[in-house]
Amino acid sequence: MANPNWHEICELSDLEVDWGEVALVDGEQYAIFKTPGDRVFATDHRDPNSGSLVIARGIVGSKAGTPTIASPLYKEVYNLETGEQLNGSDYKLPTYPVKVEDGKIYLGL
Repeated sequence: MANPNWHEICELSDLEVDWGEVALVDGEQYAIFKTPGDRVFATDHRDPNSGSLVIARGIVGSKAGTPTIASPLYKEVYNLETGEQLNGSDYKLPTYPVKVEDGKIYLGL
């Protein structure tokens, strides 16, 4: 994504490790995750399979060192870096750039 518009979301310290939160930006919902080492990821909150707004309530984990999120509905596992589905289906979870500056998380759209 070239030259995204950055939106301040929250303080890094507001997020718990391996837990998702939802950010509302311009009427759209995004799932924000903090993993060990204070790595932060952002995806759509909408489950690509069901269309339900549930991804932030999924199970954060890792597969072969890759950070993942498992949908709470159908348990598809997605790569938090790329959005690729790791269970063999064609669903893809949109991901977005994030940055942390001065302890604040910014989402690039």
